[in-house]
Amino acid sequence: MTGAVSDLQLLARVGVGFGLSYILGFERQLRGSVAGDRTFAVVGTAATAVTAVAAVNAPQAVAGVLTGIGFIGAGVVFKGRTGSVHGITTAATLFGVASMGIVTGYGYLLPAVVMAAALLVMLELPNLPFLKHIDARTYAARFLNDPELSTPDKSTGADGPPPPEEPP
Repeated sequence: MTGAVSDLQLLARVGVGFGLSYILGFERQLRGSVAGDRTFAVVGTAATAVTAVAAVNAPQAVAGVLTGIGFIGAGVVFKGRTGSVHGITTAATLFGVASMGIVTGYGYLLPAVVMAAALLVMLELPNLPFLKHIDARTYAARFLNDPELSTPDKSTGADGPPPPEEPP
């Protein structure tokens, strides 16, 4: 289908995909993420455009979008000097933005807006006073970790950090 109507529909989808992705990237940049508004806008806009143009005749192109996002997501996850892993939330949000772009590209604009709102609420749970009470981290100190999440200390039998490895 060609013509002004389909071009306008495509532009509307791409515009919505860009706007929603930018908003989520803006939030990530405000929170100090390594990927911010520009990265998120590029990912969301590209996912929207590829889906809008190629989904009907080449649905495998949508699978390619998700595969590419896995590569980008891996790039924002890193292990710090203390052994802690950072960037998981940003990588997951990039996946969410790509998925939202796919939904937008198919023309489901209202579900895409609802997805963006839900993602934004989830990202802001620990930062907004009226949402803190539904963030699990608010209550985490009151509960014990699952046994498989902690390593028993061989010297005392108690849960704790693993003992240092001895040289061979």
